[in-house]
Amino acid sequence: MSGGIFSWLVVILALIALVIVLLLRREDEPEDAKNPFEPDERPDAAPHAEPEPEPVATRAESAPVAAAEPETPPTPDDLKKIEGIGPKISGVLNAAGIYTFAQLAETTADRIREILEAEDPRLTRLADPTTWAEQAKPAAGKWDELAALQDELKGGRRV
Repeated sequence: MSGGIFSWLVVILALIALVIVLLLRREDEPEDAKNPFEPDERPDAAPHAEPEPEPVATRAESAPVAAAEPETPPTPDDLKKIEGIGPKISGVLNAAGIYTFAQLAETTADRIREILEAEDPRLTRLADPTTWAEQAKPAAGKWDELAALQDELKGGRRV
């Protein structure tokens, strides 16, 4: 029993010594080290800067400019109807501004590859956009033509 009390006593004395050493080290530090910022130079305080002079408006600057309205995307088509486009690639194309079959039909395969490469280089190895524009043309309502074209394809690729 005295061994257990002795080990606890050693631990308590070691902790007290550690606290004393830390307090002594803190008192030895110069006053500047304790508070590196003056009260008005706190990191969260706004920096003191000289006020900038008001810019002088020129004739071209004084005319009011109409605010450009953000372009709203068209109603998206289900691009997954194109053979070779799944949910992931459909989302990537939407993020790049391609929402409709008409937009897809006007986009070159090289541009689509660039979009896919920018998102994830693995997508260019998984998908071949060579026929996507061709499929997108009849996808705007000519479903029989699209089905016939897709019968000629395997995974969106010509066989």
